[in-house]
Amino acid sequence: MPPEPPPPKAAFRTPALDPAGALFVALAAMLFATKGIFAKQLYALGVGYVALVAIRATLALPLFWAFALRRDGWAVIRSTPTSAIAAAAAVGALCYYAGALLDFLALTMIDASIERVLIFSYPAMVVLFTALRDRQPPPRRVLAAAALTYLGIFFTMGGFDLTELRANLLGAVLVLGSALTYAVYFLVSEKYTRELGSPRFTLFAMTAAAACLIPHFIFTRDASAELAAITPAAWLLLALISVLCMFLPALLQAEGVRRIGAQRGAVLSTVGPPTTVLLAWALLGERLGGWQWLGIALIVGGILALDLARAGDPKRLDEPTAER
Repeated sequence: MPPEPPPPKAAFRTPALDPAGALFVALAAMLFATKGIFAKQLYALGVGYVALVAIRATLALPLFWAFALRRDGWAVIRSTPTSAIAAAAAVGALCYYAGALLDFLALTMIDASIERVLIFSYPAMVVLFTALRDRQPPPRRVLAAAALTYLGIFFTMGGFDLTELRANLLGAVLVLGSALTYAVYFLVSEKYTRELGSPRFTLFAMTAAAACLIPHFIFTRDASAELAAITPAAWLLLALISVLCMFLPALLQAEGVRRIGAQRGAVLSTVGPPTTVLLAWALLGERLGGWQWLGIALIVGGILALDLARAGDPKRLDEPTAER
């Protein structure tokens, strides 16, 4: 009797996608994408960008504290290592204070749809910073994807339309500066969120940012006059931008990435820029030119290519993500 054939080898299968996790990440990206829409409406109501950023952080901070206390408890929060608190506070001040001010200042100069697309240049910056940190050049396909992203930035700013390019240049540079702080936040949080968890790291980062933003608003603006001039309609929008565009999507993103991994989460988050473009067209009447549509396609394509190029690296599957 011939010997029995060996059992077939189990084929490699990608773990099934958690539908709830995918929904959380996509919804978080779409909520983050509405930030520029709210900001434009608030500017039209007379709210300054410094007041907007400071009030948004102040209203959102108690929500982050309440969630962290319920999730971890005061004893766990208090036992956090000093080095981790210092790291979170430093990058929180950099990203949620300096970076957010740059971002919202840029929104006074350029369209919300352009801002949202340019913010997505941060993965290419992460790739370059990681290569410098590890002293190891990234693979050619990763470099090609990064180059595609930066080519998309050029076209999003106006491309070969010099008039459009000049009009968007300063605002675009400010957004890219904001994206730079985002990339630094990403790299630092990559280490500490594995130790603390994303909610606790975000809590310390947001607390440091609010501690910087409130004095900045008080000492650089006539805070009492600006607060008195805010209408009830503007206060409602400020509450909404704090909850719907900051606190809630941060929680949804953290839970979604926990369920499906940062690799899939980053790919799904690319629904953000198209969402902003559609909302800005429908609600603000923004109209993009041909060069800018090409730039959007190149940036989104570059981000997808970057994530797919890193898909085979198991060390990168649980990277954290963050948003402002």
